[in-house]
Order: sequence, then structure tokens, then C-alpha cells
Amino acid sequence: MDSDSHSPTKTLTTRHKCSACYKQYKKKEHLVEHMKSSYHSVHQPRCAVCQKHCKSFESLRIHLTGPLAKANCSRIFSDRGCDLCLKVFDSSNSLSKHREMCCLSAPGSLVTKVPPFKESQVYISVPAKETYAGKGVEAVAIDCEMVGGGSDGTLNLCGRVCLVDEDENIIFQTYVQPQIPVTNYRYEVTGLTEEHLRDAMSLQEVRNNILEILYNGESVGKVRLDGGKARLLVGHSLDHDLDCLKMFYPDHLLRDTATYRPLMKTNLVSHSLKYLTQTYLGYTIQTGVHDPYEDCVSVVRLYKRMRDQDHQMVEGSELQSTWGGFDFWKLRELEKKTPDELYEISRSNYRCWCLDLKASNPA
Repeated sequence: MDSDSHSPTKTLTTRHKCSACYKQYKKKEHLVEHMKSSYHSVHQPRCAVCQKHCKSFESLRIHLTGPLAKANCSRIFSDRGCDLCLKVFDSSNSLSKHREMCCLSAPGSLVTKVPPFKESQVYISVPAKETYAGKGVEAVAIDCEMVGGGSDGTLNLCGRVCLVDEDENIIFQTYVQPQIPVTNYRYEVTGLTEEHLRDAMSLQEVRNNILEILYNGESVGKVRLDGGKARLLVGHSLDHDLDCLKMFYPDHLLRDTATYRPLMKTNLVSHSLKYLTQTYLGYTIQTGVHDPYEDCVSVVRLYKRMRDQDHQMVEGSELQSTWGGFDFWKLRELEKKTPDELYEISRSNYRCWCLDLKASNPA
């Protein structure tokens, strides 16, 4: 008798593999559920070696350099990878040339960037429209230094504000007179004293100046509808800055490095601006008194670095970057599709900043 006739029957289990992150599932329906919750798209950070999609640059860094990094990816990245932007190059020579441009130096202090002025004076220099010809939607970075109010000094009050354009030029900076008495100037961080704020510009006047710069001559209705020629507002934890300025600006015109998903931790908690600057730009900020110009420049550099990501989208795909997805498909229809077809349907759950370059130029 053939001995093989009594051996147990071997069955091959079909594995359904995600085309983006390479996770595998026994059942097709589980792969479909994974795709629905993962929001894979061309906008996610990807490993330059194996092309695996990651939810954030932090998870990509773990994939390349962490304790459980993939051996081949880790080896190639350690030889020819940039530890700032996480790109991989063909040769060590190409990497060296790239690092000279990728690793930036810290900007000068605010004192060296504006003409001499008295403490109570204001510096305003609105960029000319032709400066941004061909660059898409204009962006302006903001940073506020806050002093403390209230009985315990924990109420945030705007004491100083700075606005910087994409070319790192100061377009507005002033001290701000708080609306209620200051009980804590937080001098170690802000460098502000009572003398700085005594004859400073009122909060309402500051707000009006900022909105005039941001609206760029556009009507309020147009700004709230689709932005028109209004400028993008870039910052870190913008909700805090807008709150202390008591100012509203439409969400679709805000670019916040604290809440931009690719720059967040793997658990979707925000990194500090100091960490992001050190990790992605290569220099250190906020070592003593915070310089609002320095913070503005770091924010606008981070924004431009994220905006300049090349995601190789097919024509017209930017119009569907966050629209559609799996909502219009029945489960049975999705289970019949291949992993590659599921990936084509998948949409990002955030608006990638690379799309700002594709926006129409202001008229």
C-alpha cells in the first residue's frame, strides 16, 4: 500500500496581500476592511527601497532605522539614505551633494532682519504679487509669543506676533498690547517685559493688519468659499495662535505642521516644532528665548519641504485625492477586485500639501 495514501491532505491557504503596506490576510473581506481604514494613497510616505506605504514619516523612519527594520531596506538606507528627508540615492556622491542642500542652517534672529525701530513701532512689508508668479497659492507663516494673564498667569495673551513670507522675508511684526493685565511675562521664554508692551499696537489693530495681508484684497465671501487669491496661513499649533489673536480664518486655508498627518507621531500626537526642525531640517531652535522669526522660518521651511513632495499622480487624480474612495462600492463588488484595484480606489484622509502647487495662480 502506498504510504502517501494515509498522509493528511495538505491545503494551500490563499493570502490576500495589500499592495501598499504588504500586510497579508486570510480572507479577502479582511483585506477590504484594511483598505477602508488605512486610506492608502500616493500621498503617503513611502520607502524608497521596497515602496512600502507608511502612515507618517516617523513610521517610515522606524521601518528604515528602527529595531525591527527590514534588513535590506535598512542596509541600503544606511549606505545611501538621507536621514532628514528619508530619500535614497543612487550613489554616495549623489547623497553628499543632496545633504548640502537638505541640511539647512538656522536663520538669523529677528533683530538682524528688520530696520532699527523703537519698541512700540511696527514693521510691515507686504510682498508684491509678482513675487509669487508661477508659484501657485501664496503662503504666509505666523508665530505668536504669548504672555500670561489671570490670577495664576496661565491665560495665554498675545504679546508679540511675526509674519514671514515664503522667501523668509518679514512682512509684519509688532508687539501687542494685551486686553487684560499681564501677570506673567514668561520672560525666560518670550524675552518680553512691561516696557515692550506699554505702548504696543492694540489687539484689534493687529488682527486687522493680519487679515488684510491674508485676504490679499479678496472678499470675505470668496475667501470662505474657495479662498480665491487669499493667502495660505502656515504655522505650528495654529489654533493657539488664532485663539490668542481672537481671529478666524477658514480651515481650508490653514496649513498646520502640528496636525499634518505625515509629520505626526504614529499615534497621531503632535511633535513639537523644535523636534520637527531638528529632525527634518537639521538645525536646532528654541535653545533660550524664543525668536518668533526663527519659528516662522522653520514652519515655512517645513511646509515647503512637504509641499514639494513628488507623488507622481496621474492627470486629474488630485481632484479625487480626498473624495470618493470605497463609499460608493458594495462589499461584494470590492471582494471581487484585485489588491491593485483596491489601491486605485483608496483615497487619502487628509489633503496633501503637494496639491497647493497645483492650485491655480491668483488672477
